[in-house]
Amino acid sequence: MIRILLSARLGERRWTQARLAQETGIRAATINEMYHEMTDNISLEKLDKICRALNCEVGEILVLETDQMRANFPKPRK
Repeated sequence: MIRILLSARLGERRWTQARLAQETGIRAATINEMYHEMTDNISLEKLDKICRALNCEVGEILVLETDQMRANFPKPRK
């Protein structure tokens, strides 16, 4: 399973979802869906905008969940 770690990245930078939406031009509702891992797809354009705004690599936002990670992270909300 692929996890979206947007909430962790925003927390590390002390950014709000609203700030990310403002910086990227992505709708706040879309940011919220990614933040809470309630989406099944993310466009490459949006992912590019997020990575540029947060100055990070794709692998810092999207990760392939391993068995060890399952034990350490709460389940995403659906």
